[in-house]
Amino acid sequence: MFVLQLVVVVLLAAGAVALLLLLAQRESEQEAASRSLAVAQGFANSPGVAPALESSDPTALLQPGAEAARKGSDVDFVVVVGRDGLRYTHPLPDRIGKPSSRDITPLLAGHTVVEERVGTLGPQIRAYVPVRNRGGTVVGAVGAGVTIAEVSSAAADQLPLVIGGVVGAVAVSTAGAALLSRRLLRQTHGLGPAEITRLYDHHDAVLHAVKEGVVIVDRERRLVLANDEAQRLLELPPGSEGRKVTDLGLSGGVAELLSSGRAVADEMHEAGGRLLAVNQRPTSRHGPDGSVATLRDSTELLALSSSADAARRRLGVLYDASVHVGTTLEVPRTAQELAETAVPRFADFATVDLAEPVLRGDELQGTERVLRRTAVTGVRDDHPLYPRGRLIRLVSSTPQAQGLSSGRAVVEPDLRRAAGWHAQDPERARRIVDYGIHSLISAPLSARGVVLGVASFWRSEKPEPFEDDDLALAEELTARAAVCIDNARRYTKEHSVAVTLQRSLMPRGLPVQTALEVATRYLPAQAGVGGDWFDVIPLPGARVALVVGDVVGHGLHAAATMGRLRTAVHNFSSLDLAPDEILSHLDELVEQMDQDRTTDEQSHDVTGATCLYAVYDPITGSCSLAAAGHPPPLVALPDGTAYYPRLSPSPPLGAGGGLPVESTQIQLPEGARLILYTDGLVEDRRRDIDAGLALLRTAVTGRAGLGPEETCQEILDAMLPEDPGDDIALMVARTRPLDPDSVAQWEVPSDPAAVAVTRNACARQLAAWGLDDIAFTAELILSELITNAIRYATQPITVRLIHGAGLICEVSDGSSTAPHLRRAALTDEGGRGLFLVAQLADRWGTRYTATGKVLWTEQAIHPTGTPPAVFDDLLGLDDI
Repeated sequence: MFVLQLVVVVLLAAGAVALLLLLAQRESEQEAASRSLAVAQGFANSPGVAPALESSDPTALLQPGAEAARKGSDVDFVVVVGRDGLRYTHPLPDRIGKPSSRDITPLLAGHTVVEERVGTLGPQIRAYVPVRNRGGTVVGAVGAGVTIAEVSSAAADQLPLVIGGVVGAVAVSTAGAALLSRRLLRQTHGLGPAEITRLYDHHDAVLHAVKEGVVIVDRERRLVLANDEAQRLLELPPGSEGRKVTDLGLSGGVAELLSSGRAVADEMHEAGGRLLAVNQRPTSRHGPDGSVATLRDSTELLALSSSADAARRRLGVLYDASVHVGTTLEVPRTAQELAETAVPRFADFATVDLAEPVLRGDELQGTERVLRRTAVTGVRDDHPLYPRGRLIRLVSSTPQAQGLSSGRAVVEPDLRRAAGWHAQDPERARRIVDYGIHSLISAPLSARGVVLGVASFWRSEKPEPFEDDDLALAEELTARAAVCIDNARRYTKEHSVAVTLQRSLMPRGLPVQTALEVATRYLPAQAGVGGDWFDVIPLPGARVALVVGDVVGHGLHAAATMGRLRTAVHNFSSLDLAPDEILSHLDELVEQMDQDRTTDEQSHDVTGATCLYAVYDPITGSCSLAAAGHPPPLVALPDGTAYYPRLSPSPPLGAGGGLPVESTQIQLPEGARLILYTDGLVEDRRRDIDAGLALLRTAVTGRAGLGPEETCQEILDAMLPEDPGDDIALMVARTRPLDPDSVAQWEVPSDPAAVAVTRNACARQLAAWGLDDIAFTAELILSELITNAIRYATQPITVRLIHGAGLICEVSDGSSTAPHLRRAALTDEGGRGLFLVAQLADRWGTRYTATGKVLWTEQAIHPTGTPPAVFDDLLGLDDI
């Protein structure tokens, strides 16, 4: 209090002094302005000033007078300025003749200017007055200035007296406040004003504003204080203070607790139909003996706690649904996850019924009333509900049918009285009720505007039935699950289409050939159908091409791209090109496919596809290989060892950037196994490709006696991960070289007479092979081919016969010009030879070599005594 009074007095005194200072400052400014203006006007209107400004030497005439006026009037300066702004007078002679810093435009207009500016001596008041001649024309101006600090005022003279009075008043007030404060401290036992105010505020708050009851009891167990909330909670009668607590009519538990004075924390008691949480502590440590108790009404809190627990359980169910429903893209599994999430936290039994098109991945045309039980789970397994797989035709009166029609969940709190539900299957409904199932919620599974099925939640163990509040949880739960089920349905559809497409594009069976014994495997990834593929392509000369490729990605795009690449490889193989040339053409094709693709968001790059192309020749035992970004093949030799051939590195298809692809030539002995695969076999999330390659070699090392089928199974058993992240294509080919006795070869000179000699030698060889039934046809073919080679080609000319699954006739020469099939006119003497060859042979063609070309034909070995049907037409030709 004393400090407050002292502060108030000091503030009042400081305000008075500040006001006096401001008054003195204002009077000084007014005095300076008046003095400057009077001097400037007096000098400007003095006789002779205007004529002096118009004279030839104004400074000589005006400087003495200006200085005399400045000194006589006690101003800081008197300056005369001409119309051109040049100073004619100034206290400092060196500034005479220089431009004035003041803009004289208002002065030339006849205006008087008074302003405050900061000069070298401090703030100044300056006045400028125009000088006029007898004609009224402004011929110049006179300025005068006074520093404000040099002008004193009456208020400034009174300042010491005022300060003295203020000091005296402060001293008297301080002494009085000190005496008053000492007296108040004695009366309040040392409490200051703030503590006293806070004490009374807290007292009022405790009595009237606190929402907890406060009861103070003295050591005689009499009621000393009870605030408003305590009186309300305990329903105390008027005049209760001062009476014993046992005489207030309180409930036994509360009266006993207050009278005992024992310390308790959150002890629950009933009083007046309320549930009270009571806390009690003794007051002897902080005041007179007694106790203080607080009372808190927990009736509503208990109800809210129950509601919060229920809401927490519902949120827990929804959280579990978001985590556990939809972990796979399988429709039945997703439905089962929904049922398992609801049991037992929300329901005791849960069933999911889906429309048949949903399970197949098809689109729904409308609301289905025929559903299949897809998932069922419960707290016990001996329930009488329909089993999984049961086809259910819903009756329109059932809650399930009503939910499908309305799109909203339907609750049946008492199944005993649910006549519409009983109409579905009265006998089974009776068994369900007898089993103890008493309540049902049926919620439709709707996603993207389509109703996929219905989920039913049943209660038996929990005695309380489903209520309307449970509908929101059921609808939210099924809404989330429906999106997952629809995603699985759409994936099932796309997966089915992709599988169908891939199966239509993959080889349906291995072609007939004698050079290799081949076994293949294809394993799709969990992510779906991918772009891995393989192929076995018979080539002329009993050779066989083996192809394995991998397209980046999964799904329809990967399967379609794989089909395009496989078709392209077949087309390039029909040209009988070398492996490196085929991959070069394939690389250009992939680049063109990426350039031609649309900019649609669903488009994908083809660049990154890999391919391995190998050609095995059973006559020489050689194998030519080329790879574009693909892992190398593994060669398992008959002695049990295995190695990876060193291939020339090449980037994936489409990423070559013009880099060449090179072939590698290796020799494969009889019984060697050539293992081709995609990277999904040797690389996954838990091992890198180097570890996978080493594991693959270990899997076949020392297993020389295994055939291709056994080798495939052995490799998959050793290499296949539990959850493959990529699809796998595997091909094992065991070599079967041709017997040297199955190949015959002759050199043919460039002499037409050699045609007959060579034809006779071929006839004898065919007879030795037991091919007399096709000897005549073969002789005709060889005659035409040899004759064309002698007539149009160059040396060396070679004839080779290969006896395998059929008969292969080859005529090679040193020319790179291929003959063309044409239809000869009736008057043409020639041109029919190649046409006859095409009619007699099953297949024919031309392939190019490093030294020329080879014309080849293939003939099937017909049963003895059954000549080709084409002979009937050929025997009628005149030129044979």
